[in-house]
Amino acid sequence: MSDDSGLWLLLAGPASATALYWGLYRYYRNTDKSHAFERETTVEAKPVTGSDRQVDTITGTQETRIRGDNVREYRKRVVRNSG
Repeated sequence: MSDDSGLWLLLAGPASATALYWGLYRYYRNTDKSHAFERETTVEAKPVTGSDRQVDTITGTQETRIRGDNVREYRKRVVRNSG
């Protein structure tokens, strides 16, 4: 084997690795196939439908905690899986 025939083999490794990386990057990123959703898609707004119903009113409360909370009762909140 002469020195010239082995040189292309040394250059083929990094060149093929670069080509493989670039090809996989383009395949998974789809940079050439992407589109701008905001510019290319039209969304028509419709009037809001439904109704509002008042459920409960609490005014002037001075309590720092919520009634019925279980913050300090962790055994009621956390249940072990037996199995």
